[in-house]
Amino acid sequence: MQQTESAVLVLVPETEGVVAGYRADLDAAADLGVPAHVTVLYPFVPPERVDDAVISSLQRAVRSVAAFDVTFARLRWFDRSVLWLAPEPAEPFLALTAAVQRAFPGYEPYGGEIADVVPHLTIGLDQAEEILESAARAIEPGLPVTARVSAAVLMQGSLRQGSWRVVADLPLGTPGRG
Repeated sequence: MQQTESAVLVLVPETEGVVAGYRADLDAAADLGVPAHVTVLYPFVPPERVDDAVISSLQRAVRSVAAFDVTFARLRWFDRSVLWLAPEPAEPFLALTAAVQRAFPGYEPYGGEIADVVPHLTIGLDQAEEILESAARAIEPGLPVTARVSAAVLMQGSLRQGSWRVVADLPLGTPGRG
């Protein structure tokens, strides 16, 4: 049986028209059923420990950050092996991560393996650089993409194809009221 995991994500459906075909080929998460997104916190609480109290605490944490507009105008790279879209501004995503981490201090972004979290929307990884460069050239004319971020989601799934599902919607706060 596949181990299930959970993640807190901001889904960005507005980008799907530009990146979906490339993510399908270049990002294994797409095959698992994870839509285009910016990660808030992964890994999160193991699914068997997610209950109403966890979801309520998570909703409060996410609600502490006001809804915001974001633009994805630039392609970026991590070590020429990961192609991603840069959200502008990035600060609200960092605020979401910090708020969720404060509410759940035992859970570090990326399991603590990455010291400086950089908000990003992954397009492709673990591919030949030429393939990622080709995707970048094809995607660039479709930029910028703008979106309104008014919610995050809690998703759960495994390494089984199509297994990831939204288990809770997490509305952000109202601008000016938090």
